[in-house]
Amino acid sequence: MSLTPTPHTLAALNPLTPESWNFIFFATRQTWYDMFHLGLPILEKILRTIVVYLLLMIGLRTAGKRELAQLNPFDLIVLLMLSNTVQNAIIGDDNSVTGGAIGALTLLLVNYSIVRLTYRSRKLQRLLGGKPDVLVKDGHVLREHCEEELITTAELKAAAHKQGIATLKDVERAVLEPTGTISFITRKPTPETQRHDELIDLLSRIARDLNDLKSPPKPNEPAAAS
Repeated sequence: MSLTPTPHTLAALNPLTPESWNFIFFATRQTWYDMFHLGLPILEKILRTIVVYLLLMIGLRTAGKRELAQLNPFDLIVLLMLSNTVQNAIIGDDNSVTGGAIGALTLLLVNYSIVRLTYRSRKLQRLLGGKPDVLVKDGHVLREHCEEELITTAELKAAAHKQGIATLKDVERAVLEPTGTISFITRKPTPETQRHDELIDLLSRIARDLNDLKSPPKPNEPAAAS
């Protein structure tokens, strides 16, 4: 077998030959074509995005606000799996950059339109977002409201601990907002309670001072001058 390089082999190894430049040009051209060539009609791409957006909005509205609150790991798993589940429904057989840009712009425009409509109509706000639900009032858990939203007392306590609240008895109101967040309003002491606590503290200091006066002096300490 001869190891002498032929002119064809040298041309193939030399990146400056016209054949090499033609290959690079056509390969690059095909790559750009695959990146931006839309595999679906534009109208179908837009309709897929709109339909999936509306289905997700209806599904989350029906499932309740606790899915958005993510009070336990299962709620987070559902939201993460939803994004992967509906991905194929949106993109279809198209993986192009153009298709992704069309889908993203469609989502932004649809969401902007929904926000504008709900901003102008309170009825539409209640229909799409729901209304706030009071879960705790004056330190007492409202069981019926919690059962409607499928929120347990343990989940309420965990949410309160995240906001630095030790116990639900210190909560004046806990509200599950339409956005899925739980807002806690701590109880503030009344003026009578404040005065009572101040009097108790003053009496405690007076009692300590009296005990110090009544206690006999230590052997190594001189007695107080009369």
